[in-house]
Amino acid sequence: MLLAVFASMIGGARVALPQTAPATAPGPSQLIQFLNQTIAWYRQSALERAIATESDDQTIVYENGQIADQLVRLAFDFARAQAEALTKQGQAAPGQTSGAGAPSEGYQGLRRMEEKIDKQYQDAQAELESDTKRLAAATGRTRHELESQILELQSELKLAAVRRDAVRGMMEFVTGTSANGVGASGLRGQVEELASSVPAATLNSANATQGGGVSASPRPSAAPPATSGTDVSGIWGLTADLVTLSGRIRTIDSIIDQTKALAKTSRDIRAPFITELRGLSRQGDQLATEADTADAALLAKEKQQLDGLAAQYKQTSSAIVPLSRQSVLLNLHQRNLKTWRDALEIRYQTGLKRLGFRVGFLCVIVLAVIFAAGLWRRGVYRYVHEPRRRYQFLLLRKIVLGIAIALIIAFTLAGRLGSIVTFAGLLTAGVAVALQNVILSVVGYFFLIGKFGIRVGDRVQIDGVAGEVIEIGLVRMHLMELGRGGFDAPTGRVVAFSNSIVFQPGAGLFKQIPGTSFVWHEIALSLPRGVDYGLIKETLLAAVTGVLSDYRAELDRQYREMERTVLSVPSDALQPRIRLRATSSAVEVVIRFPVDAHHGAEIDERVSHALVKALEGESRLKAGGSDTPEIHLRTDLSAPGTTT
Repeated sequence: MLLAVFASMIGGARVALPQTAPATAPGPSQLIQFLNQTIAWYRQSALERAIATESDDQTIVYENGQIADQLVRLAFDFARAQAEALTKQGQAAPGQTSGAGAPSEGYQGLRRMEEKIDKQYQDAQAELESDTKRLAAATGRTRHELESQILELQSELKLAAVRRDAVRGMMEFVTGTSANGVGASGLRGQVEELASSVPAATLNSANATQGGGVSASPRPSAAPPATSGTDVSGIWGLTADLVTLSGRIRTIDSIIDQTKALAKTSRDIRAPFITELRGLSRQGDQLATEADTADAALLAKEKQQLDGLAAQYKQTSSAIVPLSRQSVLLNLHQRNLKTWRDALEIRYQTGLKRLGFRVGFLCVIVLAVIFAAGLWRRGVYRYVHEPRRRYQFLLLRKIVLGIAIALIIAFTLAGRLGSIVTFAGLLTAGVAVALQNVILSVVGYFFLIGKFGIRVGDRVQIDGVAGEVIEIGLVRMHLMELGRGGFDAPTGRVVAFSNSIVFQPGAGLFKQIPGTSFVWHEIALSLPRGVDYGLIKETLLAAVTGVLSDYRAELDRQYREMERTVLSVPSDALQPRIRLRATSSAVEVVIRFPVDAHHGAEIDERVSHALVKALEGESRLKAGGSDTPEIHLRTDLSAPGTTT
């Protein structure tokens, strides 16, 4: 770029054109804006270091860092040169502002006032010197008048000196400012103030580099690579890597846009200088051509013009060289960024393909597991006909299917076994503490549906509550509460128990043997002493046996079920029993008999009537004409006391 600029200037010098006015140089406000833009661009290098995670990325970031250091130094070199030129311009032409080159009315007024005061001061000084000389030879009244005039002139000189200092102070202030608020003197201060905020700008580019190359000042190293793209294999890791790569690409695009904007600003500032250099080259060629036919006087005049053009050319080229070097560095910086972006784009596309393959593989595996679960379900419905066993197999199918899908997704998302083990350990510990009762309830569910477990329709007693099972859930079960005292009708309430009750030592769970629904009831009565014991047993047992004969078929079926379930069952397990105990005043009779739970109240009523009838019909069971004894019935033999 730098060679192209000078080549264009040399090529344009061959055409003879009339002399043109110099192009307008950038004003102070434009210089400050250019420096601010350069500093903002320079500070974005921290973003490059933050997103560099690979060794190749760090190499590019390091090279761009050197370019940025050199570029910001060139910008401040140009700004310092321009500030110096504007200062000289303001001193050479004080009647103009240092910014736009237009005359300042305020400055001109102060200048005229300064000239007027200087003239007054000089006149008073000359008059004072004249009076002082005359005072040496004067006498009498003339001497006295001269002394008075000298004192008055000294006062005028003091007043003029004060006024002159005030005007000069105002002129210095006006010289240091412009219509835009930034003047030549103030511009130098602002440039140095901005340079102090950027460490790289405090060094001169000629001292920081050798041969105009990129500086070798140390740069902060980029952050060590967090993850390598080849190590990421799980869907979760691939997705996170793609999101990170996308963010890096957007950041690089933003830096490229800032670099392009700075390059455009640099070209806009450089354009007037290039135009001026071309004009100076044309004027120099024209003067050199005219010198071949000129006389001695004209040659002397042309020599002065050529010397002036050389000085002006040198001044202009000193300003354009830093900008031209800056343009070259900006192009190099953009090229590095584009190379980096292309590399990240390739990695992004590769990661996207790997992610698509992983997601597709996951979908295939999950569909295969679901298909296998469907075959399992069809096999259960085809080969398992017992409802309870079928329900257990279907429940096991749901659990296995859920666990399999969860493990497949976990392994596919994580990609590495170590992360799965760590995650599973933390998750299990948290779940075990937070869901302790729920876990116990789920485990208790499998105990409840086992061989000696419960099922819907069973009559059970849990923690003193008797009822019929209406639902068995994975966490809790529900009972329809039944009344006591021989009345098995529902009370209208539903009781819920956690399945974890099977692990509680203080809470008992009582249920019927599978296939049975019998319970034992007890009747107690007192007979007077002196009756025949044998007659008591024969008569009362006959009455109870007669009532149970109507229910013997159901009781025998339940007995066979109990034989099939329990290892050893007595032959008279479901036969009524009677026990006599003599006291000092009576004979206590206790009769226990089995009843079907679904007909308990009916059997109790019939047995009570049969016993009363047998006692009333057998006179030998009465002594001394006593009345029929009081009968006490107990339907809950697990609790002490008489229920009715």
